[in-house]
Amino acid sequence: MKLDLGNYRCAIFDLDGTLLDSTWVWEKIDIDFLAKRGIAVPADYMQEIRNHNFITGSKYVIERFHLNENAEDIAAEWHEMAQEQYDNVITLKPGAGAFLRTLKAQGMKLTVATSSTHTLFEKCLKRNGIYDLFDSFTETHEVERGKGYPDVYELAALRCQTDTAHCIVFEDILKAVQGAKKGGFYTVAVYDAASAQEQEEIKKLCDRYIYGYEELE
Repeated sequence: MKLDLGNYRCAIFDLDGTLLDSTWVWEKIDIDFLAKRGIAVPADYMQEIRNHNFITGSKYVIERFHLNENAEDIAAEWHEMAQEQYDNVITLKPGAGAFLRTLKAQGMKLTVATSSTHTLFEKCLKRNGIYDLFDSFTETHEVERGKGYPDVYELAALRCQTDTAHCIVFEDILKAVQGAKKGGFYTVAVYDAASAQEQEEIKKLCDRYIYGYEELE
């Protein structure tokens, strides 16, 4: 069913797992990072680490595994491990580019709210031909709280000079959907295999659940 834009004027997109087919990269990084330190990946680790950005994630890892390491150094290591994949390999999810162009043609403002960093995703978005479609970019390190709270979406909306009632948020993980809904945002949840075990909870909370962007065209 086509998405009824109604009075909505701004679409706020997460990147990893929502627009980008990239969660497999982070799973590999997590496995390799812990293996390098002789640590097996705990059953709940992948879901937990997805709720963090580079700095909060590195602090979480240090605390959980009692690592005698610096958070900034760990964040830099993760960034270096991911950069080549973002620069040269990662692609858009099917239909994402066409959907963004459809929204843009209809006069919607497009913006990004991500836990990633500009230096990591910029070349990837340019290589995939969507970077210039966005009016602004907002990263979780710019706000006080992570994606379990509405802060990053509120700042993204502010930068597009659009109030919450006229924004749509697109996300893929439960914690982020919870954060967007706490802020009163209309929220579209996008299926990603990495979040499959959260699927039923996400469906109960979001306003619309999709398996692919072609459902909205």
